[in-house]
Amino acid sequence: MNIISFDTEEWYIEKHFKGGRKEKYHQFDELLDWILNALEDNDIKATFFCVGQLAVEFPEIIKKVVACGHEIGSHSNRHLWITKMTCEEFAEDTRIAVSELENLTSKKVKSFRAPAFSIGKDNDWAFEVLAENGIENDCSVFPTNRDFGGFPQFQASVPSILTKGEYEMKEFPICPATFLNKKLPFSGGGYFRLVPLTLQKHFIDKMDYVMFYFHINDLIEESSKFMSRTEYEEYFKEPGTLKNRMSRYVKTNIGKGSAKKKLEVLLKQYEFVNVEKAAKIIDWVKQPIVNL
Repeated sequence: MNIISFDTEEWYIEKHFKGGRKEKYHQFDELLDWILNALEDNDIKATFFCVGQLAVEFPEIIKKVVACGHEIGSHSNRHLWITKMTCEEFAEDTRIAVSELENLTSKKVKSFRAPAFSIGKDNDWAFEVLAENGIENDCSVFPTNRDFGGFPQFQASVPSILTKGEYEMKEFPICPATFLNKKLPFSGGGYFRLVPLTLQKHFIDKMDYVMFYFHINDLIEESSKFMSRTEYEEYFKEPGTLKNRMSRYVKTNIGKGSAKKKLEVLLKQYEFVNVEKAAKIIDWVKQPIVNL
């Protein structure tokens, strides 16, 4: 099973953290149209994890996605890392995001992905918050180390029943491949841009489950701007040293130029479903149970 998803926050980030450049809005609009057309041409429905404030400030984006029959999931309200929030702050953020998205789409929001996969062992209370807000399918677990998040202690890299306290939900983790006896993420972000298409296809053919995740920024061929100290600190909530900004610039831009073509090939050669459909067709009795 191959699941395809898009984390959708670019318009909001551009407006609040990068100056609101009109040419960037236009570029995002064009790439969204390309994505929607490519999905339609291949009869594929995806899950778009959207920040709640898109529903307030850029409602036409979400309406366009919904009109094409895709699932809308929550990607938080303001794209803040959960590692930098208290339980109370996350609860309020989640409540607002779900409410705004549901009010705009008139559909229940069932699926969630944390910005930067920022749920781990130290803040797994987030799963209880999600359940209390009606989330049934979580896609936030990245079962290895990564910037701003990662959950290397998580016991599964396949769809699982996750239990936390009195709550239970379906977890769709990222699924690293095993390569040279190490875990190698390959199905999204910079990993997708870096891993050659031939190797990606090899992994897909060998694995029973792959969760793909993309951003519009992954598909832009030119490099992103180098952030100022102020922009970096406001967005990432950490010191905007030259080292930190250089590291983020390289990670954001490495491998750009090939991602769009690789995605186009995969859409033509493989079958994909969205999270909502996957949750319906999986035999959950046979899936592992992860108790937190």
